[in-house]
Amino acid sequence: MLLAYRLPRDPSTPRSALWRKLRRLGAAQVLDGLAALPLDARTREQFEWLAEEIAEAGGEATIWVGELASAAHERELAARMAEAVAAEYRALIADAAAAARAEVPGRRRRTLGRLRRELRRIRARDYFPPAERERAQQAVAELAAFVEEPVG
Repeated sequence: MLLAYRLPRDPSTPRSALWRKLRRLGAAQVLDGLAALPLDARTREQFEWLAEEIAEAGGEATIWVGELASAAHERELAARMAEAVAAEYRALIADAAAAARAEVPGRRRRTLGRLRRELRRIRARDYFPPAERERAQQAVAELAAFVEEPVG
């Protein structure tokens, strides 16, 4: 599904807020003013909310349900979305490894909580799971086992 939108340049706050929300949803920016997500009830509802916010900010928005003309284009878009999420998973894996090496146990526990929240946020926008997903889940599980293992 596609969200075609146009927002006034000034003020820039609505444009920035929209960009952050699209990023949080995991939308692919196809062109300037055109974002894409896989079609399901949740993404449709999210795009509908964003379209309302765009209109309230003085812009225009249209939601389209479409199909790419070729399987190659569909694969390319899915690969772009998967790679963006894979990069986030790789950063999470690195953070988990760094936390395991940290000297301060309290810092490890706080980092574990942050990484668990971040893993949930990434998974919410992971429409085409890359191999890094499983490794990230494993890295957080290993950190949890290390942090939460009984002393003695």
